[in-house]
Amino acid sequence: MLEEKDQTMIEHMEELRRVLIISLVATVIMAGVCWFFSDRILEIVLQPVLATGNKMHYIGILEALMTKIKLSFFLGFLAALPVILWQFWAFIMPALLKTEKIYFTIFVIVSYIFFIAGILFSFYTVFSIGVKYLLHFGGEELLPMLTIGNYVSFAMMFILPFGVVFELPLAAFILAQLGIIDYQWMVKKRKMAILFSVVAGAVLVPSPDIITPLMMAAPIYLLFELSASIIKLVEWLKKRKAKKKALEEQE
Repeated sequence: MLEEKDQTMIEHMEELRRVLIISLVATVIMAGVCWFFSDRILEIVLQPVLATGNKMHYIGILEALMTKIKLSFFLGFLAALPVILWQFWAFIMPALLKTEKIYFTIFVIVSYIFFIAGILFSFYTVFSIGVKYLLHFGGEELLPMLTIGNYVSFAMMFILPFGVVFELPLAAFILAQLGIIDYQWMVKKRKMAILFSVVAGAVLVPSPDIITPLMMAAPIYLLFELSASIIKLVEWLKKRKAKKKALEEQE
C-alpha cells in the first residue's frame, strides 16, 4: 500500500516537473520571439517619456542590451502564459469532477483575459498619465536624466500588479456564487478597502512622492466597488432564480 502511494507521489512529481519544464521552455521561446521585436516594443514602452520631449539614456555599456533581454523575458512570460496555464490546467484536471472541469476551464480563460486587460489598462492610462504628470514636477530648470534600465524596471514593477489586481472582480464573482461573501459584507468593508488600497499602492509602487502610490490605489478601490456591484448582481440573479423556481413549484 505504501509502495503504491509512493509510486503515485513520484508520478505526480514527475508530471509537475514536466509541467515546469514545458512552461520554462515556452517562456524562453516566446522571449526569443519578442527579442526580434524588442526595438519596436521598446519604442512603445518609451512613448510616455518621449511624448514629453525628453530623451532616454543609458550609463552602462551593457545596460541597453540587458534591458532588452529583461523586457523580452517579461513579454515572453506574458505571451507564454496561456501555455503555462494550460499545463497547470491539465495537471489539475484529472482530480476534478465534470462540472468542476467546465468551471475551472472558464476560470482559466477569463482570468488570463482579465490579467492582460489589467496590464494594458495600466500602461495606456495610469502609467502613461502618471509618467507625464511626474515629469512636469521638474519644471524647465531641471533636466531629467532617465536611464533605460531604471525606467523599464519601474514600468514592469508598476504595470504587473495591475494584472493581478484585475482578478478581483472574477474572484468576487466566484466567492459570491459559492455564498462565501455577500453585498452587505462588502459594504461593511469599504473603509478597510480604502485603507488597503492606499497601503497596497505604497507597497506595490514604492515611490518618494505620494502621487504615484495614489495612482495605483485609486484603480484598486474602483475595482473593489466594481466587485461589490458584481456581487449585488449575483445576489439579484439568485433571488430571481429562486423566486421563479418557487412559482413553478406552486403551479
